[in-house]
Amino acid sequence: MWTSGKIAGATLKTLSSFQHCCIPTVLRRGTDGRQQRLCRLMSSSGPPWRLLFFGSDQFAVESLKLLTSSRNSSEELVKSLEVVTLSSDVPVKRFAQQNHLPVHSWPPDNVDGQFDVGVVVSFGCLLPERLINKFPFGILNVHPSLLPRWRGPAPIVHTILHGDTVTGVTIIQIRPHRFDVGPILNQELHPVPENCTADELGAALATKGAHLLINTLRTLSERMAQKREQSKTGATFAPKLNTSLSWVVWEEQTCDQIDRLYRAIRFRTPLRTTWMGQTIKLMDFVGKCHISSADQKRKPVPGSVTYLKESNTLAVCCKDGWVGFKAVLLNKRLTAADFYNGYLHQTLQNKTLYQTAECLFVSRKGGTAAHQITENSVLQQ
Repeated sequence: MWTSGKIAGATLKTLSSFQHCCIPTVLRRGTDGRQQRLCRLMSSSGPPWRLLFFGSDQFAVESLKLLTSSRNSSEELVKSLEVVTLSSDVPVKRFAQQNHLPVHSWPPDNVDGQFDVGVVVSFGCLLPERLINKFPFGILNVHPSLLPRWRGPAPIVHTILHGDTVTGVTIIQIRPHRFDVGPILNQELHPVPENCTADELGAALATKGAHLLINTLRTLSERMAQKREQSKTGATFAPKLNTSLSWVVWEEQTCDQIDRLYRAIRFRTPLRTTWMGQTIKLMDFVGKCHISSADQKRKPVPGSVTYLKESNTLAVCCKDGWVGFKAVLLNKRLTAADFYNGYLHQTLQNKTLYQTAECLFVSRKGGTAAHQITENSVLQQ
């Protein structure tokens, strides 16, 4: 297209006044790089967009669904839509195949000049700078938190775990080398419903994020011109969930903290403790239990277990009260009544209540390390 670097340089000078309204990305250095970027920008300065979507799980599917619908609508927002996935058996790939969308394996080949915008939603892999630079309007990311709060792979879990009452969705332009640090293009608040689980909140944020993405794509050039850097204060990190988080520390955790932990991880891994040297999984959490002082033969210690016949519940003493479970998993699933009749009945009849190993759930040694993610855990910049 260009006959010389000199002509390309002159054209760059002419277009410089339009960069903020029509060309939001920074042109790469070097004559060849400028020529390639200019060719791509001249081919598309606005919708309909040629999109390449990077995603994996069900959260990402919600955005992909709306983009697919937009491709087929009269709005002319999406001209073409193709998909990149990390593995063969993920919800995003299944949806793409069912809807006849072209699918690329990771890393994608030969994307130069083929797309205007990239979209990343719950992809789980850092995109290299050389790939980001192939998209004239950059790559957008749908992140389910109010960045810079809860950067990282598990923002929804940590929103519930830390008792946040407000969260939201943020659309950022991704940058190389680090996750979730790019400038903010769009952001919307979402109240956290009382007693909701991480999965329930995730479903709501997936829908909200999909609509916010469409809204951003409609006015992308203007959004790029008005983008703002993330605040340097208030940044927190949401590390990936692992099973160490599921161990209850009866001496340290309150009823409310155990309740939030259960709601944050219940669909991924059950709460755990140890009993008589064995791992026991705590099922069907029912929340805080009331046990009157008249029912207590001796003062309980954290981890003490008793059985509430009226509600068929195992009650366990924690830092500031009692919490209840309807079942446990010990080799096999046992109801509270089964566990009581098979293991606790004889002990609870004598006067050594709460003082024997049979009546104690014991915190795992070193388990407190999983609970040192505090409200003010600030990211290192």
